[in-house]
Amino acid sequence: MNSLHDYYAAMELARALSDEQVARYHEEGFLCPLPALSPAEARDCRARLEAFEASQGRPLGRLPGQLRAKTHLLFPWLDRLVRHPAVLTAVEDLIGPDLLVYHLTMWIKEPGDDAFVSWHQDGTYFGLDPADQHVTAWVALTDSLPEMGCVTVLPGSHRLGQLRHSTHRDAANLLSNGQEAEIDVDVARVVPLALRAGEFSLHHTHLLHSSAPNHGRDRRIGVGISYIPTRVRHVGPRRLTASLVRGQDRHGHFDPEPRPRADFDVEAHAAHADACARFFGSHGSVRTEVAEA
Repeated sequence: MNSLHDYYAAMELARALSDEQVARYHEEGFLCPLPALSPAEARDCRARLEAFEASQGRPLGRLPGQLRAKTHLLFPWLDRLVRHPAVLTAVEDLIGPDLLVYHLTMWIKEPGDDAFVSWHQDGTYFGLDPADQHVTAWVALTDSLPEMGCVTVLPGSHRLGQLRHSTHRDAANLLSNGQEAEIDVDVARVVPLALRAGEFSLHHTHLLHSSAPNHGRDRRIGVGISYIPTRVRHVGPRRLTASLVRGQDRHGHFDPEPRPRADFDVEAHAAHADACARFFGSHGSVRTEVAEA
């Protein structure tokens, strides 16, 4: 570098988000849409998922073992996705360079089914301290449009902090505890986070969001990736697991998760089962998979 100007120019090139986007995230609690995968890459991810489903004879959400959760521990292609540079750099612009994947959920809605997600905040059962450093990246592997039950959000609601939630058991609710925020949502203020395959959104852990059933003609497949800085810890008697995806972990608050070497192999399946048992046991989830329709 020949000058301070060159240094700052290089730093700008290394960023994914502008100052305006970072300010908008802090004001509204989300950013959408952002580019990540090419259409061909998104199709490849979908093909790999559906090849596995075909080998098992059922969709992922109908298989036992909570395979919708922490699915990056089972498949190398998904392990690579959580490390996608475009996603990681955008997350780093919000919460810093040393990043863990704390959790992951595959959000799959079949066309015409009644699956939905109630109004909630991601951080409700996560038990993280500090909670507000958790960011969710929602990566679309197919189009996720309003008629397909895309994620909808209440802008600025993250500034309310953590709200009280109650439990409403419903087999169609994709949330493991059926949690729902105890608040009246002004539907006139709700914004749909429409995404094309390969795009992603970012939202704050306290942002109120939900999604309706898929009334489209294609599957709606998204990957919800929970990122936290390594300085964040889990508050609870049980030690949980996480995956280091960028930078260094100088804190050691979580047991490291092994990267899968092959799709659904024995070692990956064992690591996934252990990680899920710890995670869901930490907040008393009683649901392990969607009931067979």
